Amino acid sequence: MSEVREVDVVVLGAGPAGEVIAGRLGSRDVEVAIVEDRLVGGECSFWACMPSKALLRPAQALAEARRVPGAREAITGRLDVGAALERRTEVVRGWDDSHQLPWLEERGVMLVRGHGHLAGKLVVHVGDVILRARRAVVVAVGTAPAIPPIDGLADVDPWTNRDASQTREVPESLVVIGGGPVGSELAQAFATLGARVTLLEREDHLLGRDEPFAADLVAEGLKQAGVDVRCAVVAERVSRDRSSGRVTVETASHGSFEAAEILVASGRRHLTEELGLESVGVEPHAGPVEVGEDLRVVGHDWLYVVGDANGRSLLTHEGKHQARLAADQIVGDDGARLRDTGPPPRVTFTEPQVAAVGHTEASAREAGLHVRVVEVSSDGTAGASFHGKGTGGTSRLVIDEDRRVVVGATFVGVDVAEWLHAATIAVVGQVPLDDLWHAIPAFPTRSEVWLNLLMAYGL
Repeated sequence: MSEVREVDVVVLGAGPAGEVIAGRLGSRDVEVAIVEDRLVGGECSFWACMPSKALLRPAQALAEARRVPGAREAITGRLDVGAALERRTEVVRGWDDSHQLPWLEERGVMLVRGHGHLAGKLVVHVGDVILRARRAVVVAVGTAPAIPPIDGLADVDPWTNRDASQTREVPESLVVIGGGPVGSELAQAFATLGARVTLLEREDHLLGRDEPFAADLVAEGLKQAGVDVRCAVVAERVSRDRSSGRVTVETASHGSFEAAEILVASGRRHLTEELGLESVGVEPHAGPVEVGEDLRVVGHDWLYVVGDANGRSLLTHEGKHQARLAADQIVGDDGARLRDTGPPPRVTFTEPQVAAVGHTEASAREAGLHVRVVEVSSDGTAGASFHGKGTGGTSRLVIDEDRRVVVGATFVGVDVAEWLHAATIAVVGQVPLDDLWHAIPAFPTRSEVWLNLLMAYGL
């Protein structure tokens, strides 16, 4: 016997985007049901952003202490791997989402556990529960790790970011396939925790979306952490020895690589085929669902898609922003629409970190912009000296010469992620350089990098 429940809005997926839209609507007295078949909080909270940073942080904190006289002399031991793994588990609350639930309850959001799919206009089925929405259905299902079609790979039960983030033991050796942010971060994390790590990237450099100089600096940082970085390497076959359990990766150009475990970090797959989209006339396919600037599916003014599921940007903060806009749309604010502000802010939390927003030099030129690039050392300020010697790094602005505004920024160095929001404001707000010149950074802070960059430009 099915149970029918009627609400104003049904949200499919309780990851960051789903939580945000449900909570924003609930706080405005909109009756919301949110559907989740795993953990409330989603991938970022439990298997990606949060645990990976927890695994990276111990070695980074130790490295900073060793750069600073006085602190360096106080260090007498090695990194405690067991304590680092326990802290990771603490950060994700032991993969228990009960701490997430009060936030939803306070906003009157109904949680329905199970896999939800559309079964007609404004109708969602979750097992024996039928949810009927009066106003809207929101798809916020995110993505899952993808296993590339490499011969034998699926048969060896490879790790994905989910397995790596939950491990209770550090393998003696690890091969990582994929040199994007996830692969680079986890390769460095496991190397600092004691694994012998080899990173294989099919392109000729890491971090394909970022500036080449950033990729080079991260590759050097990985090597210093003990990672064997191999670029322009294509894995052709993978096998696991039944007796030893060891994995062998065969390549065409670089021979074979053997390790105790293999981690695949080479992309994500969309979950949109499993949503029953065909029941409302939307053709299901293994990819994102196209939406307009109002985040609605064209021809379906009641159906919204936010976050990874619409493919516009596979970043948590972008999904949360889209969720806020969609919530405002649902309550009647037609002006709440996506704006084209260029490539979004993004951070790779390796050491050195890469924090970037807007265009790279190459993407700006491809977009037809007349640009000039200026660079300075990331550690060339008085404030940087307090982080210890040898932090290094490079900071770059990409400037549209015709409009005299910053259209891209990349910072590479130690703990540069917090520099990014100032750059995001400059890019999104199209702040004229002459105005930026009067935004005086305090002394002695690392934010004086902005002064150095503008002086390098000639102001």
